Amino acid sequence: MGKWQTKEQLKNLLCDLVAIPSVTGSQAEIEFPKYVQRQLNTLPYFQQHPDHLELCPTEDGRESVMALVKQTEDVRKTVILVSHFDVVDVEDYGTWKESAFDVDGITNLFYEAKEDLSEELIKEMESSEWLFGRGTMDMKCGLALHMSMIEQATEGVFDGNLLLLTVPDEEVNSVGMRSAVPALLAFAKKYQLEYRAVLNSESMFTRFPGDENKYIYTGTIGKVLPGFLCYGDETHVGEPFLGLNANFMASKITCEMELNTTFCEVVGGEATPPPTNLIQKGLKKDYSVQIPHRAVTLFNLFVLEKKMDDLVHSLLKTAEKVATDIKQTYEIQAKNYVKYEPYTPQSVDVRVLTYQDLLHYAVETHGQPHVEQLEKRILEQKGSDLDERDVTIELVDELSILCKELAPMIVLFFAPPYYPAICSRNHPLIQQVTEEMIQHAKETHHISLQKINYFGGISDLSYVGLQYPIESLQPFVTNMPMWEKGYSVPLQELEQFNIPVINLGSVGKDAHQRTERLDLKYTAEILTELLPTCIHKLLEEV
Repeated sequence: MGKWQTKEQLKNLLCDLVAIPSVTGSQAEIEFPKYVQRQLNTLPYFQQHPDHLELCPTEDGRESVMALVKQTEDVRKTVILVSHFDVVDVEDYGTWKESAFDVDGITNLFYEAKEDLSEELIKEMESSEWLFGRGTMDMKCGLALHMSMIEQATEGVFDGNLLLLTVPDEEVNSVGMRSAVPALLAFAKKYQLEYRAVLNSESMFTRFPGDENKYIYTGTIGKVLPGFLCYGDETHVGEPFLGLNANFMASKITCEMELNTTFCEVVGGEATPPPTNLIQKGLKKDYSVQIPHRAVTLFNLFVLEKKMDDLVHSLLKTAEKVATDIKQTYEIQAKNYVKYEPYTPQSVDVRVLTYQDLLHYAVETHGQPHVEQLEKRILEQKGSDLDERDVTIELVDELSILCKELAPMIVLFFAPPYYPAICSRNHPLIQQVTEEMIQHAKETHHISLQKINYFGGISDLSYVGLQYPIESLQPFVTNMPMWEKGYSVPLQELEQFNIPVINLGSVGKDAHQRTERLDLKYTAEILTELLPTCIHKLLEEV
């Protein structure tokens, strides 16, 4: 019967995978791929072909797992199965956090504590067989299913090759997937592979409260992290009109950007969520009666098909509007105050720059060596006390201090991570397979499977190709201070890779919440038939 083919076997594998607390950045995340490697090594195929199972190092000491099952030497067509094994932390579990990685234990706790749960959740729990625990939905279920498919491939079930790739760090910076792309290209050359498609199995995301629909995705949403460094003018709190408070500037930007639906993008009837703030803070390190004259605010901004020059243009327009609003507010309040203090300044002008503008001015004014020394000093702090966002903010802040004669100013920049939007809705193979899977699900399982162009949860499918030529990304990369200085995306390799994508996963709920859970019944009784059917279709000629 095999190791991972029955419902009980799959559940046991999932429980074993979840039991390893592979929180992003933890020691368990480093150990996890070795466990997967050991499990796959128990299959006779990999004992006979040990070179087909590799640990692929990332740039920071972590590892991905690559496992190739090749039918015969002359078979080239290959489907890549992509998953990630890192998970978010478990602080949200509160007093139950010690049980968060024990699937049976935490599931029993939920079923025994129904009186403390919402009626909606209780009703749902009674409707199917749910497994709770961190990583059950996002996304160790997907990995368990892929290992099951690999086992089937070793038994010659598929008319083509399967390549399993499971990576770390999807939840933070996607170091795993970004490092894996060059390795996938090398694997293709080494074993003469023709990649047909990348199949991800992230669990479905509900689109609205009470959503019971089932989905198949032909792409994944993109994301950028734009920031605005606000540099005002220092003064004593007793003379506020002699300066400009940067916290006030940043708050005006946040009010303008937060939930601003003009940034929503609609493609094929699907809309991106509006931007929302992720970081906002003053950069004054100690308390004093000097106003904070430097502050920063950063936003999560989803994208679908918008080009970078259009996006940068929209963000600059927003900053310019805010600069005008600040000037108007200042002038109104100054006129009101002048009756108390006749020497009150009457006006303030705020300059709007891109990071590229600021960098160019700094180099022209202070010289390239001085700027490079400043960058080197800050970049050396990465990983000790500062993450990629902190380092980016520090780079912009220090450069702004160096060029403070430009203040008051608002500087637009981008921080990591960057997730390109990917969509294969117009690719002939994906179009055909999607239509056939929808029909198959209806006829075989009486399920209405709906096609969605973009998977709404950020995923590693972002790193399998590029929508537009590399040159179109220049407005973005030139305004990301850390680009190729500790953070980058392998653009050349992505342009070369460019494989169509599809996502078919299980039913899960509440990713990144303490009620994260997986519908085991759907997974073991339906998806275990849909997934191999989808692989068969991806390997067929169009």
